[in-house]
Amino acid sequence: MEAYLLDFGNLLLRWLHVIAAIAWVGESIYFVMLDNGLRPPKSEECKKKGVFGEMWAVHGGGFYHNQKYATSPEQLPEDLHWSFWKSYTTWLSGFGLFTLLYLTKPSFYLVNHNSPWEWAANMTGWQANIAALAFLLLGWIVYNELCKRISPNMERDGILSVAVAVMMVVVAYLSTHIFSGRAAFLLTGAVMATAMSANVFFWIIPGQRRMVKALKAGETPNPIDGKRGKQRSVHNTYFTLPVVLLMLSNHYSFTYSHELSWVIMTLFIFAGALIRQYFVLMHAGHIRPGYPIAGVALILVAIWVGAPKSAPAPAATAPAETQSGTTAAGENAAATSVTAVTTAQVLDVMEARCVQCHAASPSQPGFAAAPLGVILDTEAHLLLQAENVKKVTANKYMPLGNITGMTDEERALVAAWNAQ
Repeated sequence: MEAYLLDFGNLLLRWLHVIAAIAWVGESIYFVMLDNGLRPPKSEECKKKGVFGEMWAVHGGGFYHNQKYATSPEQLPEDLHWSFWKSYTTWLSGFGLFTLLYLTKPSFYLVNHNSPWEWAANMTGWQANIAALAFLLLGWIVYNELCKRISPNMERDGILSVAVAVMMVVVAYLSTHIFSGRAAFLLTGAVMATAMSANVFFWIIPGQRRMVKALKAGETPNPIDGKRGKQRSVHNTYFTLPVVLLMLSNHYSFTYSHELSWVIMTLFIFAGALIRQYFVLMHAGHIRPGYPIAGVALILVAIWVGAPKSAPAPAATAPAETQSGTTAAGENAAATSVTAVTTAQVLDVMEARCVQCHAASPSQPGFAAAPLGVILDTEAHLLLQAENVKKVTANKYMPLGNITGMTDEERALVAAWNAQ
């Protein structure tokens, strides 16, 4: 019952997280579209009022007239719309999910027992938790310092963009070498998501509050607040597509279980940013098909990098000669035949090492159902998952943390069976 309730809590929390993310991302993309789609006002009256740009739109059977003021408007209503709770709810619910799924079972989900770095492979559960939290915090600190030091007045944003791109390559590399594959993809996405929400909390909303306070006091707002808010909002919009993909990646082991998973992750991050750039420019009236083409090209490269390698056919044993130098037919047939691995042998391995979690009714504490719906307790189910089983056992991603003690010989047995 406890596992069932935890799973139900996971479902509800994930539902909240997805709803909040849709609302936040949708509103963010809308305002970027609105800001880039503004056109100079045609009315002299609007120009006199300080209207910087306007957009007419039709939606839901009605017409909308949006206006942006470069300076203070004539009146500032009390019911001013603010955009921040969607951001905070998304981050808090996401962190809640991370706590429920990963921080409560760090040895199972966080520790990378196959890390080339001995200290990472031998981390205890509480050490992995501290490392994961420090990873998120340091990611925000480094990103924020880059923004403050490289482009404090928003005059060197091009150089800043390159610096942030390099930072994300480093984050992808470190995450996949410190943490287990699925956690690495999630944490890299969480670094960007944390930066996005922190941008709202520490810079965008405080700057807007200072601007509103100045307007109500009859003072001229500091233009740096508006520029900085715009800068961080633009960063957020480029983070959006990569973050969504990385959060979805935990359902697809071919991404995070590959030996070059950090390369695959980096390619997806850059592809998402390039595709987003196309839409940003399109809303400003500039059609640049080169950006989505480049984004798709990077995705194709990721597909090529992550493609499973064809396993070599088992080598035949050389025929054994008889004392007379000839080979008897029976001896030749026995010598040239390769011992076949039966499905029953692999099922025995699954029974010993995998079905504790991957069964219709898991016996492993904390699991009310098989993870990702992968069941391995019957021949029919095993055959459906043959390629995935071979891949995740060969790269030692599964069993998670090798909690059941699968041996190298058993992994080789699974690989030989799959090659047949």
